[in-house]
Amino acid sequence: MTLLATGICALCLAALHLEARFFAPPLDAPRSPWLSVAGGAAAAYVFVHIFPGLCEGQETLRRTGWALVSVLDRHVFLIALSGLLVFYGLERAALAARGGRSGPPVSPEQQGVFWLHLVSFALYNFLIGYLLVNRVHPGPVSLFTYFAAMALHMAGNDHALRRHFTDDYRKCGRKVLALAVVCGWACGAVLHVHEAVLALLFAFLAGGVVMNTMKDEIPLDGSGNFPAFAAGAAGYAALLLLL
Repeated sequence: MTLLATGICALCLAALHLEARFFAPPLDAPRSPWLSVAGGAAAAYVFVHIFPGLCEGQETLRRTGWALVSVLDRHVFLIALSGLLVFYGLERAALAARGGRSGPPVSPEQQGVFWLHLVSFALYNFLIGYLLVNRVHPGPVSLFTYFAAMALHMAGNDHALRRHFTDDYRKCGRKVLALAVVCGWACGAVLHVHEAVLALLFAFLAGGVVMNTMKDEIPLDGSGNFPAFAAGAAGYAALLLLL
């Protein structure tokens, strides 16, 4: 039953990538406040649910006795930082190729930027799908909160990728990312890693979520919507604390 539930969640996340453009505002329209609400909810999930869990993950790592653990400290937080840096670098590459946020989508002559993003976000979605099955905290409530947060997060990612790579993303990008979620779930169903590795995977995801949700909210160019972002963060944080 648990595998069936996570499989349905994976298919729903994949369908979101395939059909999100039908529910999202046109790219030339002002950014929808609902995207800010979604970003706030995803950020709340990271700060209220995942980050506290990273402390538990750090203790799990200490108990493994692995050689690297005795050399470095605060391993999961370093991995979270690396996740943030990876997606910050990707965002800067896309903006440079476009000539800024107000520039046109990445041109066909700069396909390398598109493929770099596609491969990176495919691995990112694969990780999201894998963690549907192998979460640090199992159970239906954990599944619901994780699925809801990742669905909202993917809606924001989809909008950003459509803005950067309009035609290429529409033709093949969204299909690859949808497939990556399902493949991640399938891998998670048959392959279970050590709980310490699981903590590291969640840490990388946390860093990526922080960067990918904040990149459209931080710029002071009017693209973000603070009241909507704050409402989404506060509302989802309250839900997590109640469940």
